[in-house]
Amino acid sequence: MSWGTELWDQFDNLEKHTQWGIDVLEKFIKFVKERTEIELSYAKQLRNLSKKYQPKKNSKEEEEYRYTSARAFLATLNEMNDYAGQHEVISENMTSLITGELTRYVQELKQERKSHFHDGRKAQQHIETCWKQLEASKRRFERDCKEADRAQQYFEKMDADINVTKADVEKARQQAQLRHQMAEDSKAEYSSTLQKFNSEQHDHYYTHIPHIFQKIQEMEERRIVRIGESMKTFAEVDRQVIPIIGKCLDEITKAAESIDHKNDSQLVIEAFKSGFEPPGDVDFEDFTQPMKRTVSESSLSNSRADGKSEPKFGGKSKGKLWPFIKKNKIIETLLGTKLSLKLGAGPEDFSNLPPEQRRKKLQQKVDELNRDIQKEMDQRDALTKMKDVYIKNPQMGDAASVDHRLAELGQNIEKLRLEVQKFEAWLAEVEGRLSMRSEARRQSGLYEAQNPSAVNSCAQDRESSPDGSYTEEQSQETEMKVPATDFDDEFDDEEPLPTIGTCKALYTFEGQNEGTISVAEGEMLYVIEEDKGDGWTRIRRNEDEEGYVPTSYVEVYLDKNAKDVYKSLEKISE
Repeated sequence: MSWGTELWDQFDNLEKHTQWGIDVLEKFIKFVKERTEIELSYAKQLRNLSKKYQPKKNSKEEEEYRYTSARAFLATLNEMNDYAGQHEVISENMTSLITGELTRYVQELKQERKSHFHDGRKAQQHIETCWKQLEASKRRFERDCKEADRAQQYFEKMDADINVTKADVEKARQQAQLRHQMAEDSKAEYSSTLQKFNSEQHDHYYTHIPHIFQKIQEMEERRIVRIGESMKTFAEVDRQVIPIIGKCLDEITKAAESIDHKNDSQLVIEAFKSGFEPPGDVDFEDFTQPMKRTVSESSLSNSRADGKSEPKFGGKSKGKLWPFIKKNKIIETLLGTKLSLKLGAGPEDFSNLPPEQRRKKLQQKVDELNRDIQKEMDQRDALTKMKDVYIKNPQMGDAASVDHRLAELGQNIEKLRLEVQKFEAWLAEVEGRLSMRSEARRQSGLYEAQNPSAVNSCAQDRESSPDGSYTEEQSQETEMKVPATDFDDEFDDEEPLPTIGTCKALYTFEGQNEGTISVAEGEMLYVIEEDKGDGWTRIRRNEDEEGYVPTSYVEVYLDKNAKDVYKSLEKISE
């Protein structure tokens, strides 16, 4: 099966077919190129998606990732990032192994095809030239034969005419002989040209054209094989990354299986446990009997008038933003005082936190300081060894050069140790208070179980305090001795601060620190405390959501009357 023998007369069709083959190859190259662009775009979108949901540094989101479900989600995001990387690998491999290689091959194929068809056209032009020469020789032979016949007829006519002179007859005879000779020469030339053409034609159709067409056939078959190999490579590039993609999916499955709901529940307890005991039962108050104040009640009233409050258990406390910071009740009721510690910069001893949370923070601080001490001690030990080496080998360095650094490290270690002692003292204080609260609660329960009548009599003497909270008024005979704590006066009801204006959020602000509040662009909120020159304004969204935002992020509309009252009350508070 050869194009040279089977398609000897299909030069134009072969030229069209081979051009179609090149077009198919270029179409496949374009297809692969668009596929690589899709893979890159998909990988980019996956990476952006993974980055979008990654936890932000130094944000509350980082704390959330101590839960196993959040860690599993983070692992999923990381695996999706690797998953995107595999699609980038697909794009790179297809570009290098298919698009780049085939583009170069197409250029070579075009050059080869051009060369083969140039040779074919050249062979066709040669055979056409030979045919034209044959036709010219044939026409010349035909013309000379006709001329010779006419010259012979003229001679015979002149020879039969008696009136013609002998010289004219001889001239006609010579002319006829000349024409006959020319015809013979033309015949010989035509015969030679014909033989030559037949030989050229035979070589053309049985040697030259088959050879050229064979090369074209081989070129086309190589193209077909090459596009088949490229299609295999197209599939193989995908197949090579399947194990890695499978491993990514396996890791996602493994991360999902690592979620421990029990552990997460325990972490919630550790994160939010306050350390306070739940309130006791509310006793029945009998208002049918006249209220009689005892001597102890009068003393309690006097002590309350002096600004001292008795320990209260089960007192009512609203869930405000900072329930553990003492405030001036009069100023707070009208406008609210600015917190001395804003934006998460709590007091050094974490006294603004509930007992259990404070204990955890103090323990973390102690551990952190101990690590810093160990780091400083390691550096000091290393420098000490270096100094010993310098002393033994002075040529290696000056031993005195490290004395200054050793002194600094010693001072740092001493400062850190003092800090540790300070925080450990606070930690011991908190742990002691927690144990005292538990013991007091236990003793209170035992007392109520053993003296129900005394508890009932206490219930009859309970009265409501001016600020709406309830205080136990007990007689001297039934008064319980319960240890007082610093937290007992920190749970008074907080009155909502009045608004002094409104504001509109100019930009979106993510309130990530304690004491701040998140706002969305265009959101309208209430202003409850204006900027004091530190760049922060206190706002409220609803009864339970208030906090500070940067003043530059909001446009404030203060009510003039409320602003004047606010300034006058501020002067009073100062």
